[in-house]
Amino acid sequence: MELLPFDEYVRSLHRKRMSAGVLFRDAASRVLLVEPSYKPHWDIPGGSVDAEEAPWTTAVREVREEIGIERPLGRLLVIDHVLDHGGMPEGIAFVFDGGLLTVEQVAGLSLTDPEIVSAGLYTLDQTTSRVKPSLAARLSVAMDAESSGQLALCEDGKPVAG
Repeated sequence: MELLPFDEYVRSLHRKRMSAGVLFRDAASRVLLVEPSYKPHWDIPGGSVDAEEAPWTTAVREVREEIGIERPLGRLLVIDHVLDHGGMPEGIAFVFDGGLLTVEQVAGLSLTDPEIVSAGLYTLDQTTSRVKPSLAARLSVAMDAESSGQLALCEDGKPVAG
């Protein structure tokens, strides 16, 4: 078996996209969703990881840009391997704990980013009609991970044995 020269090997390595989102919730276990202006499905605050940026840095930056909140990021709740379903290439999605928000804090969010139309608190059942199925599954797993204190590993939102 002939080995590739190192620089050719490095060029041949597959690149995965990455995203980082933050799970905010209220005392009634409702999840904060944001309504993007550029796609049909709602999301949690977060976004794509830029080149040379760590996922946790992305999470803090996106929360600040999208909903105007600046606070320390909580622990990592979920790492999800997201499959290519014909739209976006496969990737890795990170979900971090953002902590609790009150209804008053949500009502007072600063939505100055033109990418975000609105934001609101929704039960997990209500999220299923607003977000992609894989995110709905990921949010359910993230809520379980938050309460159990365990990191969840997923494939397309479905927990895998760790």
